Amino acid sequence: MITITAPTGHIGTQLVQLLLEEGLALRVIARDPARLPDRIRDRVEIVPGSHGDAAVLDQALTGTDALFWLVPPNPQAPSAQQHYLRFADAAAAAIQRHGVSHVVGVSSAGHGWAKPAGVLSAAFAMDAVLGASGAAYRALSMPFYLENLLGQGSSLRDHGTFSLTCADDLPLATVATRDIAATAASLLTDTSWTGQETIPLFGPDRLTPDGMAAILSEELGRPITYRRTSLEDFGAMLASRGASPQAVKDTTEMFAAQDDGIYDEDWSRAQIGATDFRTWCREVLKPAVSA
Repeated sequence: MITITAPTGHIGTQLVQLLLEEGLALRVIARDPARLPDRIRDRVEIVPGSHGDAAVLDQALTGTDALFWLVPPNPQAPSAQQHYLRFADAAAAAIQRHGVSHVVGVSSAGHGWAKPAGVLSAAFAMDAVLGASGAAYRALSMPFYLENLLGQGSSLRDHGTFSLTCADDLPLATVATRDIAATAASLLTDTSWTGQETIPLFGPDRLTPDGMAAILSEELGRPITYRRTSLEDFGAMLASRGASPQAVKDTTEMFAAQDDGIYDEDWSRAQIGATDFRTWCREVLKPAVSA
């Protein structure tokens, strides 16, 4: 039995579909089962609730051989570190109770970064807890998700711009969630691996934001410009939307680390996904912007 957390998100939905295509028995933990796509709802065992809840984990992990683990974001949490560790501590204890042998977790690239990195530091702390659970553990370690750009669809469509906090002339490591799901599916279906390992997973491109804008212009059929946002302005925007001061700090520290090169050392050892930026724009972003 394979148990999947966060099955309604970008990664989880694709992962469940891939595993169902292999004919595998799946159990999912879903806070809101109604959000599960119709095409998979009747083909999986559903445990309703949060995977931060020990009782839910006990129900879900009984008889589980392999677990896919992803901590959902919560900007209302006291801190990113407390949020990640609350989930990780509950998971590690349940993994030990039920003898789960293999765990695949979604983490961040940049392990070993010495400075505070907000949400990314919280993910590293989670990995340490899960790695000590007794299960074989693989931390899929990600850079910037391409799907983050989907939230800028209206700006791309109406103004021909997109914004990040990154320098316009430095390469930004990115990855498509379809490649994360495919890598996780491979690990969950062949559990011959042992021990603990981090696996950086990057897309095949080394594009700067200006380079991304050039491809966006070609694929969307209109001029697209990159506009850099300062960390101060980004933090003020988060605060205006109700984020707590700690959530603002955790998020701006994450982007500051990204700007400072937290992902850079992983370029040389990263596993390279199949989806390049142009293909992702054509197959995922363009339809979303057009809709």
